[in-house]
Amino acid sequence: MNQEALKELLYKIADDLLILGHRNSEWTGFGPLLEEDIAFSSMAQDKVGQSYVLYQMLNNLGEQTPDTVAFMRNANQFHNCQLVELPNQEYDFSLIRHFLFDTADALRWEMLSQSSYEPLAQLARKIKGELRYHTMHANTWIKQLGTATEESISRLQHSLAFALPYALGIFERSPWEKELAADGIFEGEDVLQERWRAKVEEVVSQTDLTLPAWSTMAPVLGGRLGKHSEHLTPLLDEMGEVFRIDPTASW
Repeated sequence: MNQEALKELLYKIADDLLILGHRNSEWTGFGPLLEEDIAFSSMAQDKVGQSYVLYQMLNNLGEQTPDTVAFMRNANQFHNCQLVELPNQEYDFSLIRHFLFDTADALRWEMLSQSSYEPLAQLARKIKGELRYHTMHANTWIKQLGTATEESISRLQHSLAFALPYALGIFERSPWEKELAADGIFEGEDVLQERWRAKVEEVVSQTDLTLPAWSTMAPVLGGRLGKHSEHLTPLLDEMGEVFRIDPTASW
């Protein structure tokens, strides 16, 4: 088993979850409805908790402690896609990002439940249950607001067009795609993207939203290789503030 390939896979999944978990947590106290405030806070907690388990897994493979990798790396050492680091903006963007990312995330964990790396497969089988709520929440609101008023449809459509190129960056290929597939660890980003597109199309078809042709979109890439927007460093500074003040603080 190629450990470098496995580590790269674990890092990008964990970093996605950690960063989006913190972005979602920023809705705490600011949600448009009390129920949405609670929902985004709960999903944020799930994501940060899942990232912690993955960082522990990396620690068992020889990487530094979870706190160190979560709070002491520079932006260029993070492997998250750029979609998750973008500011929350208005609720319509956060909802669209939630829908696009969590659809991919649920499908990824479903694939990983068959991974030959047993610790990852066991974790995937547990996380799949948590993600059923996440995708149900996203799909319900996309369908409801995507068929509601002219304003809600227009807002979602605008955010969908903006977010889609970033969402395609979720599937940026690993340098070890062939090794991961050959070792049975993960089938690959191309397989995941194909399943994601089908699911996104299925949900959007039940709304008044429209998807542009996939071939017209240029993916925003680079996040998996440490190339990020100007938004990540300030977020990391905020996230690591407590740990830098008190390294003994725990999650």
